[in-house]
Amino acid sequence: MSASRTEPAVASPCVSICALDGDDVCVGCFRTGREISYWGRLTPAWQREVLARCQRRMDGDPAPCAVAVAELT
Repeated sequence: MSASRTEPAVASPCVSICALDGDDVCVGCFRTGREISYWGRLTPAWQREVLARCQRRMDGDPAPCAVAVAELT
């Protein structure tokens, strides 16, 4: 899960509206609290996975936290 040195990091989706809802999802960027706190330690591949899950959440799908899934692999 640690960042790769061969692949550039993905830009953070933060929009400076930092407030977590009752499901622990930021109302600004749609990342979970864990995804936010682990962002800089994720590989670029996992960062892209987080962005995909954020899009799913924006579309109304309760996508599970990518960090919890990454820790299992």
